[in-house]
This record gives sequence, C-alpha cells and structure tokens, in this order.
Amino acid sequence: MAEKKKFNYGGQAVIEGVMIRGRESLVTAVRRPGGDITIDARPLPSIYTGRLRRMPLARGIIVLIESMVLGIQSLMYSANVAMQEEAEEINAKAIWGMVASGIVLVVVLFFLAPLFLTNLVRSHIPNSVVFNIVEGAIRLAIFIAYLKVVSLLPDIKRVFTYHGAEHKTVNAYEAGEPLEAEAIRNYGKAHVRCGTSFLFTVLIIAIVVFSLVGRPALWLMVVSRIALIPVIAAIGYEVTYFSARHTHHWLVRIILAPGLLLQSMTTAEPDDSQIEVAIAAMGKAIEIDDAAAPAQPSA
Repeated sequence: MAEKKKFNYGGQAVIEGVMIRGRESLVTAVRRPGGDITIDARPLPSIYTGRLRRMPLARGIIVLIESMVLGIQSLMYSANVAMQEEAEEINAKAIWGMVASGIVLVVVLFFLAPLFLTNLVRSHIPNSVVFNIVEGAIRLAIFIAYLKVVSLLPDIKRVFTYHGAEHKTVNAYEAGEPLEAEAIRNYGKAHVRCGTSFLFTVLIIAIVVFSLVGRPALWLMVVSRIALIPVIAAIGYEVTYFSARHTHHWLVRIILAPGLLLQSMTTAEPDDSQIEVAIAAMGKAIEIDDAAAPAQPSA
C-alpha cells in the first residue's frame, strides 16, 4: 500500500494560545488564567477536507474562507478561556460583527485607499503599468506601516510570541525533531507558509493582476479591486504552495526572502511556557490524525 502523503501542519496564534489545523481536526490549546492548558479539538467540516480543498486555484479560495472562519472560531474560544477569570463570555454576534468590520477595513485600507491616493496624481502618470506600480508601492507601504503600528500594542505583542511558538514547533516537527521544548527552541520563528508571507505575495500579485485591468474609469477600477480579491488570493496561494515545496532553489529563496523578513514584525521569541502550549496543540492534532489513519498491513 502506498504511504499516505505527508500533511503540512499549520495554524495561527490566538489569545494566550495556538491553533493547529490538522488533517482531520482543528485543535486550539490555550493557557488558562490559573496556569494549566486547556485543549479544544473539533472535526473539520467536509468542505475543508474534500476535493475542492486539493484542487489548484479553487483551494486558494477555500483556504481563504477556512482561515477566516476557523481562525475566528479559535479566537472566540481563546478569548472566552482568557476571560474566565472575570467570569465573562464574549458574545458570538459581537465577534462576527468585528470580523465584518475588519474585512471592510482590509478592503478599504489595502485596496481602495491606495487606488484613490494614486488617482490623485493620475494626470502625472504616463500609463496604466506605472499607475499600478505606484498604487502597489503605496499598498505595500500601508501594509508595512500597519504591521509596525499593531506590533507596538502590548496585547498584540503577546500574541506574536505565540505566533513565534507556533512557527518554531512546526519547523521542528517538519525537521523530524521530537515535540519537546528543548529541541523546538533552537528552530527559527519564520516559516515559508506563514500568513504574513502569503499576504505579502498577494500584494505583489495584485500589481500584476490590476495592471491587466488597465486604467479605465475610477468606478470600474474600484469594482475590479474588490471583485478580483478572490482571484488574487487563489493565485497567491498557488505561489506560496509552490514556493514551500521548492525552498532549496536559489530563485525561490530570493522570492521568499521579503516575506520571511516581514515575519520579524509579526513573530517574537517565545518562552518555554508558550512553546509548551504550541506542543499541546500540535501533539493533539497529530494524535487525532494518527488515530484516524487506516492501519498499515503487516509485512
């Protein structure tokens, strides 16, 4: 029987914890206010494990939806655990309201604002290619400035240390190391499949895609900036997926370098207690996947 394809584990940092997306489940490990670790494991819906999730281009859109929905579920869980000390619980409607507001903010800040700022000097830009390069440069500048600002917030800094713990744990696991803090702490806090690198790739691809639209009337450019986001995300995922599988090639390493550099703004060096939380999440996800795997026939 052929060996089952190796699964690429990944996840995200949450409030005082780490979420790991396994082959079969979503696992969130959170440090309680009292100091112990609680784990929430739930099976993944079929849309996130079925054929579409493996189909080129379509999988990029599925992953985008998956990251948003599952990420918010894990964030809600971690927030409620963290607030147990105050005996409060965050309302789900309030969370999803904040998510909707966040999506609008992303579209306005990273896609529409650069367009309107570039349009202010439209008469001084010779052609559509230069127009989109200028717009793309403004978009990147806003993105980097945004990361810099949020990295100054104390609560976000704390989340970024868990982000570093997640990356270190995944890096160590992929290198064949045991899930032990002593081994994991020696690994880097950057990872080629990180969402920060993915977003950077998306912003670069947006320059190319929007250049194909040209420089029509402003309202058409506004529509294109919104309507083409799923297309750009799908292409961005394929570029990230390909790059992660060819990291030994010198050209791929050059392409990956800016995104890896940006991760220094969204990750921080974790302590062993934070690595312990990441280990708990990763270990549980692997345990569930191993239990669900079909038994191999004896030789």
